[in-house]
Amino acid sequence: MSSTQRHQPAQAPAHPHETTLTGKCYVVDGDTIRIGKVNIRLAGVDAPELEHPWGKKAKWELVNLCKGQIITAEIEPDLSYDRLVATCFLPDGRDLSAEMVRSGMALDWPKFSGGKYQHLEPEGVRKKYWKAAARQRGHMHVFHK
Repeated sequence: MSSTQRHQPAQAPAHPHETTLTGKCYVVDGDTIRIGKVNIRLAGVDAPELEHPWGKKAKWELVNLCKGQIITAEIEPDLSYDRLVATCFLPDGRDLSAEMVRSGMALDWPKFSGGKYQHLEPEGVRKKYWKAAARQRGHMHVFHK
């Protein structure tokens, strides 16, 4: 894949009144997919970036969920950087954001979800991410008693 394809900016649906995109997807990272040439941010959640601890695991969790599936993305009016924002569903009706939070590979983002996914977070997952980020920055002393 060329760098032009990798960094393709999000494009609005072909018709301004379209609110849904459907198709097989390419997983960019733990909270971003691409359907066709359109980058889509999963609504209401945040996953670690690829270069951060757990980032690659989050991406592969989403790859495993989406592999061979037709994804339906219900587009929201907001943009997140270069991405449309959407609630995305598997053919069986499961919400990808909910599945990523349930697996511990993404966190509920209450500012954008209204707390919709918070009850799905495994116990201690926020602490796990906080510790991993601190280790990456070299602040191990924070965890010594």
